[in-house]
Amino acid sequence: MQRSESGHANYSPTIEACIRACLACMRACEYCADACLREEHIGMMAECIRTCRDCADICSLCARLMARNSDLFMEMCRVCAIACELCAEECEQHDHDHCRRCAEACRQCAETCRQVAQEEM
Repeated sequence: MQRSESGHANYSPTIEACIRACLACMRACEYCADACLREEHIGMMAECIRTCRDCADICSLCARLMARNSDLFMEMCRVCAIACELCAEECEQHDHDHCRRCAEACRQCAETCRQVAQEEM
């Protein structure tokens, strides 16, 4: 990461895309968990709510670590990819639009996180 003359960080295109994907996934997971809480059979949604909340927290932390160029962000990207895959698998078991959208965001985030984790710094 470099700083521009204005003092703003210049991230690689891969890291910039990953930060955006993590934040989009975090929002999709938070929305999905909230929507699951309003479903008629909430007991059937408990695992979905839990995995969405875990994934949202991990995505948020991953984006923050990348933004600050932490020495840990590549490891966090590996963990984030796992969390996103688990969340996508859970959401894909449910026939709700919010779960479908969450699974899509999770799959995209997992892919970009894997790209960052494999990138040579």
